[in-house]
Amino acid sequence: MKYAFIFPGQGSQSIGMGKEFYENFTLAKELFEEASDAMNIDMKELLFEENDKLALTQYTQPAIFLVSYVAHQILQNEYPLLPSIAMGHSLGEVSAVVMSNGANFADGIKLTHKRGALMAKACENKDAGMMVVVGLEDSKLEAFCQEQQTNGKDIWCANYNGDGQIVLAGSKAHLSSVESAIKALGAKRALLLPMSVASHCPMLESAVKDFETLLEQTLNTDFSNPILSNATLEEYNTKSQAIPLLGKQLTQPVLYKQSILKIHDEIDVFIEFGHGNVLKGLNKRLTPKPTWNIGNLASLQECLESLKNN
Repeated sequence: MKYAFIFPGQGSQSIGMGKEFYENFTLAKELFEEASDAMNIDMKELLFEENDKLALTQYTQPAIFLVSYVAHQILQNEYPLLPSIAMGHSLGEVSAVVMSNGANFADGIKLTHKRGALMAKACENKDAGMMVVVGLEDSKLEAFCQEQQTNGKDIWCANYNGDGQIVLAGSKAHLSSVESAIKALGAKRALLLPMSVASHCPMLESAVKDFETLLEQTLNTDFSNPILSNATLEEYNTKSQAIPLLGKQLTQPVLYKQSILKIHDEIDVFIEFGHGNVLKGLNKRLTPKPTWNIGNLASLQECLESLKNN
């Protein structure tokens, strides 16, 4: 059996994520404590209690990374498994690198925090936002965005999540101004998302150099398995390859749909590590290959039973 490990990005978070793991595994408690020390913040409070910080990208990213890391480590303890390839959606690609022995845990969670902080800083005072569009062909929406750019509007295709589902990034005011025009093209939905950053577009250009410097300081020389780049669909497994690709990922669209279509013939099963089943849901529309999720005790047990039966 050939497995692809996949890791979610922003949008998968919610209060209470990871709590079942924390309450039932000593390993999870230890990782939460280590994360709290590395971040200088109580991660239990951030993830389990109502608060405003979880919505801020500099805290959202390490929170999602932590739950993915805990899920991954629990599986490795219960049923050691090496993937043929790893990948993620946006932030999830950084998670994939760390969990492919690209960095240690403490450095990895600090990296995700600093990535989020750099993204937030790059979007300060820019009225940044993102909008999900459902029901339009890629080419039609791409042509529309290019037309809007020639008219001086900051609107870009940012996430290719599946057929007929693309997330746009850019100026919130500009995105709002074209909502009715997008629906007039035939979109079933065009909805602004509750986000204060514009990911995977030129608005993050100022963050690239500093993030590449952090990667240079953080990553190990070689990784234990290949990673698939969101930005270029290239496979890579070294620090020297990772730095420019992860830097480029900040300003280039997430080619998630294209990534799954590229590798699904070579993969028997996708395993998603993290809360929410987001990637499992996307994969159902992209590939007939199964996707197992590990986000709580029930899904962990289902995954372990499936592994033992295969």
